[in-house]
Amino acid sequence: MQISPFTNSKLFKTAVSDFIVVGNIKIPRFTNSFWSSKQRQATSIHEVSYRACFKAELPRFFIELLTKEKDVVYDPFCGRGTTIVEAGLLGRKVVANDLNPLSQILCIPRFFVPSTDEIKDRLGKITIDYKAKAKINLSMFYHRKTEAEIVSLKNYLDKKQKNGNEDHIDNWIRMVATNRLTGHSKGFFSVYTLPPNQAVTPESQIKINKKLKQVPEYRDIRKIIIKKSKSLVRDLSMDQIQKLKTIGDSLKFFTCDAQLTAKIKPESVNLTVTSPHFLDVVNYSGDNWLRCWFNGIDSQNVDKSIKKSKAVDEWETMMFGVFEQLYRITKASGWVVFEVGEVRNGSINLEELLVPLGIKAGFECKAIIINSQSFTKTSNIWGVKNNSKGTNSNRIVMFHKS
Repeated sequence: MQISPFTNSKLFKTAVSDFIVVGNIKIPRFTNSFWSSKQRQATSIHEVSYRACFKAELPRFFIELLTKEKDVVYDPFCGRGTTIVEAGLLGRKVVANDLNPLSQILCIPRFFVPSTDEIKDRLGKITIDYKAKAKINLSMFYHRKTEAEIVSLKNYLDKKQKNGNEDHIDNWIRMVATNRLTGHSKGFFSVYTLPPNQAVTPESQIKINKKLKQVPEYRDIRKIIIKKSKSLVRDLSMDQIQKLKTIGDSLKFFTCDAQLTAKIKPESVNLTVTSPHFLDVVNYSGDNWLRCWFNGIDSQNVDKSIKKSKAVDEWETMMFGVFEQLYRITKASGWVVFEVGEVRNGSINLEELLVPLGIKAGFECKAIIINSQSFTKTSNIWGVKNNSKGTNSNRIVMFHKS
């Protein structure tokens, strides 16, 4: 049965703002406020920081609109896992992919939520060597005692991983610690720095410290991990925790190029909700160098593996390869929802580039949706001042497979 989101959803009672024309096909573009623009309206389990991620309200909107329980939801550019975690909370089966190995570290543990007592008990058993020191200079970020605690935890996790006996409690602690390495409040291990979705260079942090006349003070990382763990699950019910575990038991997570997903079965996915990288806007390895260090990941290899195209034609070639795979794995009457943005001061609208690529791959393009919203602190840092420019505008292209 073909679903018509324009008749089945009350939220689509809005006028067509304009059309774009591809060949002889007119595609409507809708502009409205389709979901909340307020911060932190989603379930607390989503509060894991990562660059270039959308709010959970976006995938929830389309998952509820276009799927039913036990349908399969996929994200080929999984990032921090907003789509797949929301799908899990809604009882949908999940398939995920991301070339960045940090993605698995941030995503999978949230499907297997440990109790606070389990976390406290495990942290209490980890030996802290207060003589431990990182092999790189981190003195601009951490108090000497805090650094020793971080390195001791890193050594513990490295050993568990090497021996192949990390469990869901270790994985949860790794995820939370990775998320708490740097930030702009006392809820992080570091001295005041940029928001936690990006780590500045040591040289830049020295300048920040000098400007703010600050020196790193001691932070008890075990207390911070426990506090953040409680915050992540503060509004999760036991039913939701069990639902996540049930979905997690069958979760499939791949770490390959989104153009090369042969391991995903043909016509197995009901809905894809994703957001690809926008040309070369985000520096994934640079922003995550400290997270990579903590998890023993070579950030330079991450940079090489994630194909960021400066040229529009290169980006289009890559995205067409992704669309070919999406068409192969999408079920008949299935959907693909791409969230993109304007880049380069609004001179490029990526949704207008995506439409012909999806059509060429075999999809029908049903609509372009612009979700109008107010801007976050991060977008203001980037210089975004209105809804006509910037990566914070949700610009969504909806494709359908007949």
